[in-house]
Order: sequence, then C-alpha cells, then structure tokens
Amino acid sequence: MKKAFVIGAGPAGLTAAYELLKQSDEYEVTVFEESEHMGGISKTVNYKGNRMDMGGHRFFSKVPEVNQWWENMLPMQGSPAYDDIRLERQIQLKEGGPDPEKQDRVMLKRNRVSRIYFEKKFFDYPISLKWETFKNLGLKTDIIAGFSYLASVLHKREEKSLEDFYINRFGKKLYSMFFENYTENLWGRHPSEIDPSWGAQRAKGLSVMAIIKDMFGKLLPNRDKRHVETSLIESFSYPKLGPGQLWDVTAAEVEKMGGKILKNARVVSFEKDADNHIVSLTYEHGGQLVRAEADVFISSMPLKDLVGGMNGVPEKEASIAAGLPYRDYRTLGVLVPRLNLKNLTKIKTIGNIVPDNWVYVHDRTVKLGRFQIYNNWSPYMVVDLDHTVWIGLEYFCTEGDSLWNMTDEEFSRFAVGEMVKMGLIDSPEDVLDTHSESVKKAYPAYFDTYAEIDTLIAWLNTIDNLYCVGRNGQHRYNNIDHSMCTSFETVHNIVNGVRDRSNIWNVNTEKEYHESK
Repeated sequence: MKKAFVIGAGPAGLTAAYELLKQSDEYEVTVFEESEHMGGISKTVNYKGNRMDMGGHRFFSKVPEVNQWWENMLPMQGSPAYDDIRLERQIQLKEGGPDPEKQDRVMLKRNRVSRIYFEKKFFDYPISLKWETFKNLGLKTDIIAGFSYLASVLHKREEKSLEDFYINRFGKKLYSMFFENYTENLWGRHPSEIDPSWGAQRAKGLSVMAIIKDMFGKLLPNRDKRHVETSLIESFSYPKLGPGQLWDVTAAEVEKMGGKILKNARVVSFEKDADNHIVSLTYEHGGQLVRAEADVFISSMPLKDLVGGMNGVPEKEASIAAGLPYRDYRTLGVLVPRLNLKNLTKIKTIGNIVPDNWVYVHDRTVKLGRFQIYNNWSPYMVVDLDHTVWIGLEYFCTEGDSLWNMTDEEFSRFAVGEMVKMGLIDSPEDVLDTHSESVKKAYPAYFDTYAEIDTLIAWLNTIDNLYCVGRNGQHRYNNIDHSMCTSFETVHNIVNGVRDRSNIWNVNTEKEYHESK
C-alpha cells in the first residue's frame, strides 16, 4: 500500500485522514499530532469537569456537504429543557462523569448572542440599528455617526488597508468606536498596517447597508427564506461537550478504519530529492528523532514551520515563509458564583445570567479582547449550573511578549484584576477557581510578508506530493468548514489523480462567505 502522512490533528488534518480512508483503500494513513489533544485550536479542555472552548466555535455552514458530515458524526438533538439537563447531570456525576461514547454524542441547537461591551454598555454585534443602540450611543454620537456613514458612501476610499475597508462600510465614527481598538488589540498592529483582504475574509457582505436589509427582511412574509449575511446568523449547532468532542469522535473513526494517530509527535523537518519531491519527514517523539518515508504528505502545520523545515527552498520563498506573522492566544477560565452583568434582554437563561456566547471588549483601559460564557455555549460545559458561572477571558498576544511570558499565577492575578476594573465582579475574592491555557500560532496574520504569499504558494504547488490544508496550512483565517473543504478538495485530487492545486487554494476565496463559528 501507499503511505499518506497527515501533519496535524485539527479539523483539516482529521478530515483529510477520514476522507482518504473512506474514499480509497490504496493508502495507509498516519496522523502526526504534536500535542495530547485532538482538534487543534478547536480542542476542548476539561478542567475539573468544567470545559473550555479555545476561542469559541460556532458550527454553521452554507456548504451542504459539511453540514451532512457533522450530522453523521454527531446527530442533532436540539435544545434540552433545564430540568432534563439537571437530571442528566446528577446521573452523570454519580457515574463519574459524562460518557462521550453513549448519550453525549450529539449536537445541540444554540441561540447566537454576541455583543460588544463598550463604556460599560452592551451593543449588538454586529451593530444593529434599533432603539437601544441609538440610546446607548447618545444623540450627539448618533448624528456624528450618521453623517460619517453618509460621507463614506459618497466618498469611497481606495482600499489599501483594513482601515479603509471598515471605513467604507461603516463610516469613520463607527469604525473608531467598534473596530479600530479591537482590531489593534487582536493583531498587535493598527488597521492601517493590515492588508484589506483580512476584512474581506472575515466580514464579506457585512456593512451598514447589509444590516438595514436584514432588519427589513425580517418583516417580510417569507423572512425565513431570505438571504442572511453570515455574520448575522441567529443560531448554530454545537457539540454537547464542546468542539473538541467532534474531533475526538472523528479521531476514533479514523482509527476504526485502520488509520494511525501518533500523539506528542512533533514534525520538525522534511527531506526533498533533486526532483523537488518529498521523500520523508522527521518527527520528535519521546525525546527521539524518527525519520519516516511516505508517498503523500498532507500538511496543516504552519507554513512558516513547514517551509522552514525543508531542504532546497529557494531564497525568496524561504524569506517569505520566515516572515509570515501570527498572533498567539492566552485564555483564563474563571469560575465565579455570579457576574454583576444584568440580563436586560428577553432571552431566558439558566440562572438569568446574560445570554451571550461571547462578548467583544472594546474598553481601551484593559487588554482583555473577549470573554466567553461557557454556560451559554452548552449547559453541559459547566458542572454546577445552579450556583456557578464559568467564563473564559481571552487575550491576544505574541509569543515572547510580556503577556505570553507571565506565569499562570501572574496571568490569573492580572486577568481577574481586569474583571474587577470592568465591573464584572466586585473583588478577586469572588473567584472560586481559575485555569490558564496558551495556544501558539492561533491566528495567521495578514501583514509583513503575507503580501507576497502568492509567490510562496506557486512554489509549494511545484512539489507534486505535498498538499497544504486548513487555517495554518494555508496561512488563511479559515473557519472550520473552510478548513474541512480544503481537505475535501485535497482528497478528491489525490483519489482522482488531479495535479492542479487551484481548487484547494480557492476554498473561501469566492464572494459567498461561509461561517462555522
């Protein structure tokens, strides 16, 4: 049999392994994963029974193949009643915890609620044009924002940067309030320094005009059939035990089909022959370096590391890969008896907590970028729903900077202090427990040598047995469904002997935008 090596057990890597095993009996498939966990940044961390979602992952797609794939792995259950949840949790706790192999292998239907926390007030995300928004802004700001938007309609800027992209769609005033600071916090660069393609990647079709069209569309008789911009979706699917559950199930299916998954196996280098054909890779496992040969290599590892570990890379392409930027991520799980935030919405929640899945923080006095409320992602993420709120404080940083280098204890003190400063809790003494997690290269960034990435891609496509998939594998800010689609296309090419790679790289470059989180 031929051998296929898959680097990375995230959504793209596991999808590629599963699909190749399902569609062909010619390949022996091995997956190399540098950590203990399946799912990459989509993993779920279990801390004393309370579960953490690394970044928040909504499962929503306009690709039928993806939706069916998810349904096959985790059938849809719907939203359980609170009494049913309590009874089930009581039984599970007596039995030692939930069993993913039994009743817990399902998807839940969840309401999407995401808001912006700005000057200690909540604003809808994306910004809505309803009375509460105008009231929170104040009359003076309403007038300035209105004229600012009209100016952007009449005088479009040439889109040389992400700043231009947002101002063209929202006007300068709303941009300064709801995009500028958050974007700089996220990327560590001002939007004027970031390529506009990031905006096109993550906010296709979203603008003030799209919000107005959606608002009036809800009033029409056939409103359920109207076109909805992805950033305006109101519900999504979610694995009962967090996103990592889907990839744990997928990994188990890969192994049932004969695939191998090597955990704690970090790929460090690749060997190419004189014909630019990859012959082998070397991985670190148990303190030893192991060389292994294969016929096909499917990589979801960061392009920077992939190219940096190869021999025979031309100077130009090596320089582009070495300069590709990333943003890293730290999150602190915080267990509290309650939050000071009041639920002023009409949405019913367990314990009457605010209904948000996550909240974007636009407070310029803190470094916190976003916080998740895990109770609202899935009630099964929290051990004691009646008496605790389990939240995740998300910080964007760069490996080696002061935030990244904080010890877990220092990070906990710092982040809890910001909770107090924002008024989320009254005192650090309110905190029952914390847990810290860090993720390297969580977000591929669109600046520095990214402007020359097409040159790098063209060279990578000359390697006949290499396929780049997923978010980091393509250095593209893909959602889960996009990452999976790159693997669908890759397996199609391998099975059918298609040499051209354009279908793989063209995933998520079309005008229509798909969202999974």
